[in-house]
Amino acid sequence: MNTSTIIVAEDDSDIRMGLVDTLESEGYQVIEAKNGFEAVNLFKSHCHDVDLLLLDIMMPGKSGYDVLRDIRADNGRVAVIMLTAKGEEIDKVLGLELGADDYITKPFGIHELLARIAAVLRRSARTANKEPDGKGGPLEFFGGHPIDIKGYKLIKKGDQLDLSNREIQLIKIFHDHPGEVLSRDFLLNRVWGINYSGTTRTLDQHIAKLRKKIEDLPGAPRIITTVHGVGYRYEHG
Repeated sequence: MNTSTIIVAEDDSDIRMGLVDTLESEGYQVIEAKNGFEAVNLFKSHCHDVDLLLLDIMMPGKSGYDVLRDIRADNGRVAVIMLTAKGEEIDKVLGLELGADDYITKPFGIHELLARIAAVLRRSARTANKEPDGKGGPLEFFGGHPIDIKGYKLIKKGDQLDLSNREIQLIKIFHDHPGEVLSRDFLLNRVWGINYSGTTRTLDQHIAKLRKKIEDLPGAPRIITTVHGVGYRYEHG
């Protein structure tokens, strides 16, 4: 039995009710939002209980992108799947950069929807709960900085810096492969999934943001270094 709680934000009442019925029949707890403003307010009220949001992109007033931007400003952990109608002009790179975990195009089959939800929830659970057991050892420090995995925090010179879900995933991968050159494709497949169809620009931007938090001189990185033409290397020593 599924115990996860999902917010469904969809302005089309027929689609919304169909989604609610489907998800509840699978055992999910579902919270309905008729528009983007309601989605944000409901998330703020239930943020400790919500595991995933299904966000329609083209909602009036506050779009799915706006909702995602508001949520990610305070919460980098909750899983998000964007819903888009076939033929809509969308910017998947923007959504991924804002922190979306996946996209699904309407109309979609029930089995596809449930499979994507289950996959995103599994990835989210692994990120939140699983401690790495690779050759890097227990993840307590990264680049000399204490890491609070469950709290999504990095402590640098006494300051607590918030980490996003993607940053946590990147840190774990680098930690488990110290000194190895990791290609951009490898990192994209591990963090964004093998079906990711965007460019490496998204990865590079996330690396740049992570460097600002962990490096003393982000412009001359010494912890996550660039191997030109290939990818990145974690200089753990």
